[in-house]
Amino acid sequence: MLSIYRLPDHLPGEKVIKIIRKDFFVLFKKIVLFVILGGLPFLFFFVTNYSSTLNIGEGLIAYPLTIIFLSSYYLFLWLFFFFSFIDYYLDVWIITNERIIDIKQEGFFARTIAELRLYRLQDVTSEVKGIFSTLLGYGNVYAQTAGEKQRFFFKDVPRPEKIRDLLIKISEDSRKLHKGEEMT
Repeated sequence: MLSIYRLPDHLPGEKVIKIIRKDFFVLFKKIVLFVILGGLPFLFFFVTNYSSTLNIGEGLIAYPLTIIFLSSYYLFLWLFFFFSFIDYYLDVWIITNERIIDIKQEGFFARTIAELRLYRLQDVTSEVKGIFSTLLGYGNVYAQTAGEKQRFFFKDVPRPEKIRDLLIKISEDSRKLHKGEEMT
């Protein structure tokens, strides 16, 4: 579990309420895609070796070139799968009793962290589009303020209606605590 002291710019009295990642089905779709892409060379060699007289991979030069090509293909496939997993795992939204922290991993060595104070929250919208999203219960949540970054976007999160309701409740509680502060 994430420690409150490891949060960026920890506020006094701040408590982590919920940590949200994208729905597992988003990662599952990518896994299925990579399994299909991993099987394509086998299918290609099966079709070319058994349905034609052209035998790819035989000969003094063709065999090493085939091995180099397949090794490169699977290396890049593994790299893209690893990148997809890192992107899935390290993109996280943290909801505390004071703010929303949006952590986005952009590539292997870049990360963007944005935050939104809950007492400034004006509108929260949830959206579920598509057959799989409706059946599996995941979707998007939009949190809007009047500030510079007008919308926070929670993409493909599980049970977006519950997250929307949680954000509304916490923002009302936060507004009561910060009633004397300026809301701009």
